[in-house]
Amino acid sequence: MNSRANQLKAFDRLLTIMDELRAQCPWDKKQTMETLRHLTIEETYELGDAILDNDLEEVKKELGDVLLHIVFYSKIGSETNDFDIADVCNEICEKLIHRHPHIYGDVKVENEEDVKRNWENLKLKEGKKSVLEGVPKSLPALVKANRIQEKVAGVGFDWEKPEQVWEKVEEELSEFKAEVAAKNIDNMESEFGDVLFSMVNYARFLDINPENALERTNKKFTKRFLYLEEKAKSLNKSLKDMTLAEMDVFWEEAKRL
Repeated sequence: MNSRANQLKAFDRLLTIMDELRAQCPWDKKQTMETLRHLTIEETYELGDAILDNDLEEVKKELGDVLLHIVFYSKIGSETNDFDIADVCNEICEKLIHRHPHIYGDVKVENEEDVKRNWENLKLKEGKKSVLEGVPKSLPALVKANRIQEKVAGVGFDWEKPEQVWEKVEEELSEFKAEVAAKNIDNMESEFGDVLFSMVNYARFLDINPENALERTNKKFTKRFLYLEEKAKSLNKSLKDMTLAEMDVFWEEAKRL
């Protein structure tokens, strides 16, 4: 691995290139924080894909793309004299020091849960009106549900045992089934949301990340369906002209791969 001196040298190189691009490249000169926002979100998802695929070479590349965006935003901030990359770095350093009093102070902790509780309590002392204030409104619903539950658990609002959470899942499933039987669409949607929320909570108790779990299933299903399409194509058949029984033969083959 690189020495700290080489790491700093590489970061300095990136900052210099960013200065040059902002001054000379027509596309880079035109960008604003607003125009970069959707690209940043895209890069973050690409990084997430690489992590799930355990493709470390791709993780390295995608981290570079995300880092570029951080440097880009900081460069734009410096042009309006609001902040620069040093301010960004110092801000997060001060936050980390303040929120880790068990490392940089005299607070004692026994485990990870103590650390989480201290973190949330410190945020409230910093002026946050709610522990949920730090959950971005634009997060995808599944991720948001997980973060909401983590946040409230951090201040002690939580179940004691996984078994209790599973009982809640079964309760919500029962209520959902009742609404399905009643054919009330609005209530069905509401109860289905409760089922998902309770399942996310149960996943948290089992140390399962629900977003990662669902995305792994998405990838697994996609891989098997692509195999099914290829097999149908090799027989000069269209999927819509095949029976479910015919398709199921290839689906079972895909599962064994």
